[in-house]
Amino acid sequence: MMRACAIAITLALGGVISPPGLAVTEAAWAQAQAERLWMHPQWLRLVHYRPGAVPGSWYSQADDPDFFLSAAGAHDPRAELAATLSAFAADASLGDAHAQCRFVARLAWLRERLDLGELPQPDCAAYRAFRDTVRAQRVVLVFPSYYLNSPSSMFGHTLLRLDPDASAEVGTEYLSFAVNFGALIDPADTGVLYAVKGLTGGYRGQFAVDFYFKKIQEYTRSENRDIWEYPLDLNAAEIERLIAHLWELRDIDFAYYFFDENCAYRVLELLEVARPGIDLTSAFALTAIPIDTVRAAQQAGLVRGRQFRPAQGTVLRQRLAQIPPVLHAQVLELAASPERLDDADMQVLEPSMRARVIDAAYRYLRFRQTGVARDPAIAQQSFRLLQAMQAEASALPVAAPVVPDVPPDLSHGSRRLAVGVWREEELQYLSLGLRMALHGLEENRDGFPWGAQLNMGHLELRVDEYGRLDLNRLDLVDIASLTPRDRFFRPLSWAVATGIERQWTDGREHRVAQINGGIGFTRAAGFDGLIYGLATARLEYNHGFADPLQPAGGLRGGSLMALGPLTLNGELGAEAFANGALRLRAELRGNWPLSRHQALHLELRWRDQRPDDTFAVGLRYLLYR
Repeated sequence: MMRACAIAITLALGGVISPPGLAVTEAAWAQAQAERLWMHPQWLRLVHYRPGAVPGSWYSQADDPDFFLSAAGAHDPRAELAATLSAFAADASLGDAHAQCRFVARLAWLRERLDLGELPQPDCAAYRAFRDTVRAQRVVLVFPSYYLNSPSSMFGHTLLRLDPDASAEVGTEYLSFAVNFGALIDPADTGVLYAVKGLTGGYRGQFAVDFYFKKIQEYTRSENRDIWEYPLDLNAAEIERLIAHLWELRDIDFAYYFFDENCAYRVLELLEVARPGIDLTSAFALTAIPIDTVRAAQQAGLVRGRQFRPAQGTVLRQRLAQIPPVLHAQVLELAASPERLDDADMQVLEPSMRARVIDAAYRYLRFRQTGVARDPAIAQQSFRLLQAMQAEASALPVAAPVVPDVPPDLSHGSRRLAVGVWREEELQYLSLGLRMALHGLEENRDGFPWGAQLNMGHLELRVDEYGRLDLNRLDLVDIASLTPRDRFFRPLSWAVATGIERQWTDGREHRVAQINGGIGFTRAAGFDGLIYGLATARLEYNHGFADPLQPAGGLRGGSLMALGPLTLNGELGAEAFANGALRLRAELRGNWPLSRHQALHLELRWRDQRPDDTFAVGLRYLLYR
């Protein structure tokens, strides 16, 4: 009906677009044409236009026909502006279906730019109800931390929080609304199909507005992810503009891509609409890593401070750190059997320590029950411990706030340039590398989870002593999650990687395509390090083999150590192929940060793929941005 009422555009002689005379005053359209208003940056942002491949062409990233009032609106900013002006003058009896009710942000902006005269006044009951519900005096940019167990969240996530009271104290955010852009994923899609569709825009993405407390439960409890919150310096008019555009985007489909047109990118678009004149998205043509978009908002002067909301597991770890390890067994026993509260070994504890043990036992029991169907027996145990906590409350010392040393926005940059010098047997060469994202095990861990690796799109070329340029390696994906396992936290460690690398086979160097993965365990070590071991599987395509496609099984293990600013990773690996080939390797990698965005990286590598035996040493300079 809206489209019919907006009979948008007629083509006059010479290709000039002129809206029907009854739809909008001639003066307004003449003014719009004189100012070429369809090329104004704010109009392009309101309709999400981007330059097309052909110079002078445009396309909207909105993939939903309901977002346009002109049949040509998806590719023609001028036609969409003419259709919008026409539709605003439609009969007021359309009510909520009227263009003024549907596109309130467009209407507000055009009133600022044009003399629209006396427009009809439709009753926009639906928008009025939405606006009465979603009240906001403050906007907060929210960054839930990295979650390697989900491809769509492994880089973290960003969303907005709308606070109804700008002066509210911590804790009242449970009354706030969350603005989230996410992919509409078919639950039946798993594994390769999930990754392929996410990388190629096979999923639709939409904005959703829901209560923030649900996001707190999802991230800090169900997924055990810390949350960083960044209050934004938006005034009342900017907040109103943001909410009005959010209304326009309800139920509107966008293609969702994991690496660029994702949650972070769409949030930046909302902020660009809210504050006309700022440019937040142009730097993210290839990738939009969520933490980089937080930095973009900071650099634009939008952010004023940060707040930390620890995950359930983070708080539990803090409580356990305040209890001597010798008492950790008592925490577990008490969580399993609250009747042990009356045992002698509990009664002889100093009151403050007894209160800590009870507090930790309760938190551990609740942590274990996250995402599990309610068990009446466990609920009774929790209640018993909660009663004991209340009885001991006066003896429980006030816990210091849980705040990591370095917030994620102060970590090294996501993209990395690398220049290195290498010697491998008799061969000397330079290496030139570019990695699109994000972090390696040995790199400066400030702002990153310890034991997490997330490398994507790593291309490294080499230039030998004769000036010949060649491919050294290409890592499409290289992910590792080495989360330490103990009596309280029992995660599995895992790794997966795929790409092209060099291997010596039968006395010759070959470029091989491979995919490999492993699963195992990691333990914390007393020297601020991790010790890990994984059982691995590999599939390799290698022309050096008589039968090029070969599977292999193997083992890899090592130690990751932080010695002040220096990080060392020593690793051993062995792989036995189905054709009888055996490959052994030993590697030592060290990283020394020179500054937040610079580092020196030393690598020693020995390989034995019988009968070949090679040793390499390399020193690289790393520059992040």
